[in-house]
Amino acid sequence: MDAPREIELKLQCEGADLTELARHPFLHSAEPEQAAFLTSTYYDTAAGDLRAAGLSLRVRREGEAYLQTVKVASAGAGLFDRPEWEGPVADAQPDLAQLADTPVPALLDAASDPILVPLFTTLVERRSRAIAYGASRIAVAFDQGRIETPNGDAPLWELELELAEGRAEDLFTLAQALAETVPLRLGALSKSARGFALVDGTFRRPSKAGPVRLAPKDTAGDAFRAIAQACLAQLRRNEDVFLHNHDPEALHQLRVALRRLRSAFTLFKPVLAQDSTAAHLRAEIKRVTDPFGHARNLDVFLAETLPAEIAKRPDEPGLEDLQVRLEAERARAYDAVLAILESQEWRSLILDLAGWLESGAWRTLPDAAERDRPAEAYAADVLDRARKRIAKRGRHLDRLDPEARHRVRIEAKKLRYGADFFASLFADKKARKRHKAFAAALSDLQDHLGALNDQATAHTVLASLVVTPDHPPVASETLFAAGLAAADNEADARKLLKAAAEAHGDLMDVKPFWR
Repeated sequence: MDAPREIELKLQCEGADLTELARHPFLHSAEPEQAAFLTSTYYDTAAGDLRAAGLSLRVRREGEAYLQTVKVASAGAGLFDRPEWEGPVADAQPDLAQLADTPVPALLDAASDPILVPLFTTLVERRSRAIAYGASRIAVAFDQGRIETPNGDAPLWELELELAEGRAEDLFTLAQALAETVPLRLGALSKSARGFALVDGTFRRPSKAGPVRLAPKDTAGDAFRAIAQACLAQLRRNEDVFLHNHDPEALHQLRVALRRLRSAFTLFKPVLAQDSTAAHLRAEIKRVTDPFGHARNLDVFLAETLPAEIAKRPDEPGLEDLQVRLEAERARAYDAVLAILESQEWRSLILDLAGWLESGAWRTLPDAAERDRPAEAYAADVLDRARKRIAKRGRHLDRLDPEARHRVRIEAKKLRYGADFFASLFADKKARKRHKAFAAALSDLQDHLGALNDQATAHTVLASLVVTPDHPPVASETLFAAGLAAADNEADARKLLKAAAEAHGDLMDVKPFWR
């Protein structure tokens, strides 16, 4: 028997925003508002066996009643559509007898230490009301409180829109309407995920893309939705980190998430071809986030290119002034990124994207043969085509002009992302071994092409410096630009080109893991 499902949209905001939202006319209800104080304790084994399997187990106290809940973790952001099992228990301790219909007993049987221990607690003041919106009935919860862990606490403000009956698209339509009043953001993490991140010490740290888990029964449409949601989750997690502490690595991982997302749109173009919104969203994402690239280029220049040049010329006059100028330019670039991330246009775009993934026309159009193909067959064809493009465009790589090399680099990124996206569909021992070799060869090619791109980007960074009467060009800029084009750098470029050509040949020699 299938487990009951929970469908809810989590939205982040500040405490004052919750008060403002409580007065919103769209959230008025003829029924009385319910108020409760909820204390939830989350459990796992010492080794984290439940979490590793994608499950969370909590016991929630409300008044004198206790409710035990098992949920499947979501790899996405915002909308959580997942199985859950719950039932009353006698006290705050998990009742294993009531977990028989869940995956928990099998996991505990296989665990080296099956004892469940409390890891963290959430304390939440919840006000909830039921409303009618569109064709749906929605449970609205205003949550504020904190998460308490042995490694520190964190405040919690959250608006939850849970679908009692009706259509998931009404959750997003309502969220967009509310977001015109207060700055709502798509939820990046569930309460349990935030608690685990605090326990791990990773809550305010940048995060790389995690593995995408696709099932053998998935269609190409299922695969696109799961992949895009994973990209959106990585984007939102790093967006929150960058907004909080301006961490350069968070900006980098945010851009990686955006590139992965755009690549997903490209790889699944046949699946999305009949839905014009797909092309619009992809174009908007690229347009709005274009300034992110300049900020990231300055990060790389200041962290890698300039220190290497200073090491070569420690006595070069003016390099210190150049560094000051570059840091000022980076501050301006960061301000531009922050202005985008704090804009209603950006928040609305992310909500639009999340809503479209759930209820866009691409999911419901009839006669969508590519969407309904088995994901494994679709993935093999897509990866074949991507590999052939690199094989063709990368011939005589060391003789190509910079623009042609850049196109090869872009194709290599798409192939790398595709290989990562689809890896779980080819999970037998031979395929895993081939995937490891394929990923290593592709990474080698990307490294060499990336180093060549960094050399070209250095000139662009210097050219971007703002020249004013108070900040005229300095001699070190001219000297440094000349140094980037000097004989030693040309020699480095020739070595990189030769290595890139060899890496391309090695990649073509590796057997595809999907065949």
